[in-house]
Parts: sequence; C-alpha cells; structure tokens
Amino acid sequence: MKVLGCLHAHYSNIRYIEEALSGMNVELQHFVDPGLINRINHDHTFSIAEAKRKVIEQVQWIENSGVDAILITCTNYIALLDENYQSMKPIIKLDEPFFQEICDLSKPLKIVFTNPATVEGTINRLNQFANKDSKSLDIEVHIIEGAFKLVMEGQLEGHNRIVAKELEMLVKDSTQAIVVAQLSMVDASKQINSDILNPLQTLVPAIQKTL
Repeated sequence: MKVLGCLHAHYSNIRYIEEALSGMNVELQHFVDPGLINRINHDHTFSIAEAKRKVIEQVQWIENSGVDAILITCTNYIALLDENYQSMKPIIKLDEPFFQEICDLSKPLKIVFTNPATVEGTINRLNQFANKDSKSLDIEVHIIEGAFKLVMEGQLEGHNRIVAKELEMLVKDSTQAIVVAQLSMVDASKQINSDILNPLQTLVPAIQKTL
C-alpha cells in the first residue's frame, strides 16, 4: 500500500482529506503545524525567508518518514515552498489541479472565502497559475464574515449553517461560477449545489496520477 504524507496548517483539514480518499488504497499520514501561519500573521520580525526555510524543513521531515508522496493542503504553505526545491518524493499541491479546473471554466468567477488571511495568497497563486497558461480570469472575491472563527472553536455545525445560507443566496443571485476556496467550506457547498466547485473535486485524480 502506498503511503501519502499530508501537510496541513490546521487539524480540521484531516477529516476532509480522509473522506475524499476513503475509496483509495492508500495509507494517510498527517502532519499538522498551525504555528507557522500564526507566526507569519502575528510576528512582524519573522521574515518570509525564515518561513520558507521552515516549510522546507517540514517537507524534508515528511520525506524521511517513509512516505511515497506528499500532499500539501494549505495554499499559503504551497506559496512559501521554493519552486526550485528538489524533493526526494513527488509533491502534490492541492490547489494546482483545482486551479486548472478554475482556469478551464468559461465564465466569470465568484471565489468565496471565510478566512480573510487566505485570500491574498490564494488569489496571487491562482493568477500566477493562470498567467503560465496564458489565461486571464474575471474574479470577484466574496468573504463570508463570522464563519471561520467557528471552525477554530470546533463549532462546525454553526459554521456550515452560516456558509450554506450565504452560498444559497449567492447561487440564486449570481450569474458567475461559484467557487469555494477552503476545505472547511466543502460540506456546506455540497448541501446547496453540486455545481459549486471545491478543492476536493480535483484531488483524487491528481493523487491517482501521482501514486
């Protein structure tokens, strides 16, 4: 059985990955470090260069833990990983197959977040990805206020109610393609409309291709 090492910025992401990959013959090993993003956001003396070194340390630790490949689920971690880094193991970046699917859509996009801290990194990564493919995206960002703190407090039902209510309104009123950018929003999006694009929809094919 192949072993996939999963690097997360928060423990709440573990469940989504395990459920998405439950039909695959793969063993998952989870590595979680919420401290790096917290330090970036709160310690202004902590440099980007130091953050980049920390991500490489994390990846190297996982490489030497008996895994066959590495999945990074946090876009901010992905953005910090030096593109020139030569890993001993294949690295699957959760956002790249997701971004490819977004780039293949032929209509304006409304990308929905609950965590404002992830917006800049995600949109920058998406635009960079699109530019490499010579594509220009029509993007509107929508932030659902007050929901993400409930995830941090473990109140997932309350979070999902808020997100589902907002998504239902957006689907009804928008002519844009609705995209949820965070794993924590997947359950709520499935309650509303199967046409809402989420990061897990493109994950399994990417892992099957790599493993």
